[in-house]
Parts: sequence; structure tokens; C-alpha cells
Amino acid sequence: MLDIHIGFKRGILFIKLIGDLNKSTVLKLNEEVTSLIEENQIRNVVFNVSKLKTIDDNGIGSLLINYEISKKNEGLSLLCGINKNIYGKISDSNLLKYMYETSNELDAIRLLEGYNG
Repeated sequence: MLDIHIGFKRGILFIKLIGDLNKSTVLKLNEEVTSLIEENQIRNVVFNVSKLKTIDDNGIGSLLINYEISKKNEGLSLLCGINKNIYGKISDSNLLKYMYETSNELDAIRLLEGYNG
């Protein structure tokens, strides 16, 4: 089960993921978020993962795809709120080599405003 909450503030798309991001839920993320980013050429995206219970390689791959789309749109894709449930899987992957990590959404806004300024 994956719940996705989408908001748009200060030119930044905020995505809060709740539940499990895995093989059986990644299609939902692709349909609701990835297509939105691609079709609207959204530059900056913040994924709040503080409420994710689990993530697998499919979920990490999907986040990387969103990173690539943001990069193509001359923006950034960030992760915020990496919790203890998913920290090991994320740190073992290459995800943090590409996506910035912040502790919360306010820090993400500050980082993106500095990047765009």
C-alpha cells in the first residue's frame, strides 16, 4: 500500500510518500507523480520519505527516474526525512550519489532557493 500526497509550493513539487514503495506500488508512483513531472516539465521535486515503511530496488529505481526527469528539466530532485526503516536500503543504493538529502521540507526549500537564486 502506498499513499501519495502532492503539493506545490514556491515553484517546488512536494511529494509525501506513505507506506511501501516497492514492486507492487511503484506503478502508482509512476502514474501519479512521474507523469506529472514529465508532462508539466517540473524542475524541482522534493520526496518526503519520512513515512515510508519499506523501499525496494524498484522503488529506488523509480526515484532515480524522477531525478533524471528533474535534471533534464534543469532542476533538482531531493529526498527528505529518510527514516531508520529505509535508511539501510537507501544508503546501500547509489541514490544519494544523485539526489540531495535534507532532514525536512524547510531545509529542502532553502537548498532549492539557493540553487535557483
